[in-house]
Amino acid sequence: MTMHCGYKRGGVLGLFVAGFSFIFPAVVITVILAFLYVEYGKLPHVEPFVKGITPAVLAIIAAAVYKLGKKALKGWELGIIGAGVFAAALLGVHEILALITGGIFGMLYFYFKNKSQNSLNSFSLGLITTGMAGSSLSTWGIFFTFLKVGSILYGSGYVLFAFLEPELVSRGLLSTKELMDAIGVGQFTPGPVLSTATFIGYQLGGFMGALAATLGIFLPSFIFVWVFHDYMLKMRKIKILSYFLDAVNISALAVMLAVLFKMASGSLVDWPAWVIAALSIGYTFLTKKPNAIYTIIGGAILGWALYSL
Repeated sequence: MTMHCGYKRGGVLGLFVAGFSFIFPAVVITVILAFLYVEYGKLPHVEPFVKGITPAVLAIIAAAVYKLGKKALKGWELGIIGAGVFAAALLGVHEILALITGGIFGMLYFYFKNKSQNSLNSFSLGLITTGMAGSSLSTWGIFFTFLKVGSILYGSGYVLFAFLEPELVSRGLLSTKELMDAIGVGQFTPGPVLSTATFIGYQLGGFMGALAATLGIFLPSFIFVWVFHDYMLKMRKIKILSYFLDAVNISALAVMLAVLFKMASGSLVDWPAWVIAALSIGYTFLTKKPNAIYTIIGGAILGWALYSL
């Protein structure tokens, strides 16, 4: 959105100035926090704070799923598509494959359902997913991993966590706890949630890894806005594309919900975690205007209090 506004006001130069200005402060802060986390996060007097953040993040993601779901669930057909994607993700189907399949299925279903009222416009969808095996990533490997995710990430910054779980956690490059901590930092720092990529990049490869992850995750956005800005209004009028986007929206939420279940099963392992999660959920859903930063800070303080007992 920031890049689109910059393009509208100042052309291509405005696009890059707006995007860079919005991203840069968050990236700098995140690199500093990543350094402190890697160097001191596992010390006895710091670790309780970090352990308290993990269950608090669950409440933030749950609230995001609920809020976005009220807009995305437009009918029972989309509900069925979402349930199918949710089940597939829980059964181990790669989240990206589940997301794209849900989108294509929904597009075809709604097209044929309304075939008598619409004509099929030429439409194609390309997807490049290059897997990289191994237990560690080079700087270029980090860049291309986040470039791949940044190229197909859709719906919300929260979907990033669903995509990173199979890319990093399932391959043993990052633990679930480390990913959850990165989510917490992404919430705590100003700017886009995608600055989480900077934190993870630092965990994987130090400063150069942070730089590679940041460039990889944000570069596609600059390119897509540059290329598609002038066609956005035309694209909105293509019926079959609107069907695809509706189905992808609900599929993205289903993937987020599946990953939330996986994260919860891996992080709610003792009574302090359950207490922090319950209090965080209560604050998030029962407060009129909850603030994610307060949730993270509250989780950290509770973590220190409960895990230091």
